[in-house]
Amino acid sequence: MPASFGILGGTFDPPHLGHVAAAEAAWRQLGLEQVWVIPAGLAPLREASPVIPVEHRLALCKLAFAALPWAVVDTRELYRPGRSWSVDTARELAAEFPQARRVWILGADQLARLPQWREVEALGRLVEFAVLARDGLSVEVPESIKHCVRLTVLRAPEVKVSSTDLRAALRRGELIRNGLPSEVGRYIDEHHLYRL
Repeated sequence: MPASFGILGGTFDPPHLGHVAAAEAAWRQLGLEQVWVIPAGLAPLREASPVIPVEHRLALCKLAFAALPWAVVDTRELYRPGRSWSVDTARELAAEFPQARRVWILGADQLARLPQWREVEALGRLVEFAVLARDGLSVEVPESIKHCVRLTVLRAPEVKVSSTDLRAALRRGELIRNGLPSEVGRYIDEHHLYRL
């Protein structure tokens, strides 16, 4: 049972080096025992459904984090019916690990959207947050939720990559190597994922 762990959620469609950098920064800078990578079944604030099926996103997550012995890929949200609400996952993890330090890891782009998350006050009682600074985006907690969010700012070498851009390049038939862990790129090529 970990005494401390990070929680890195997302659609991971596909997982990229920015995700890995966020996990590594949190693990190293916060002294966490583990980082749990939790791919969402259906992310609440994402307009479209994931592009590739669950089994491929799960395989890609396992490959992306395979070299990190402290990373745990958890499937609880992939098979949960309906939308994958972070507060539901945080409640489950708090019940399973009531004494553990639980840190929700997010990017600066998600920090700005945090007031839109379901039951953010309840979430703030269940976890603390760590945000990875990137792209010059603000790492200030939005004023409306400052009272309920404990936040640590993580620093790491910037990785300029996004899943949206990677999917667009793959749809155009480009063989992507920059931005993806090598095994993830190989799996995408072998299974012809993201092609039109």
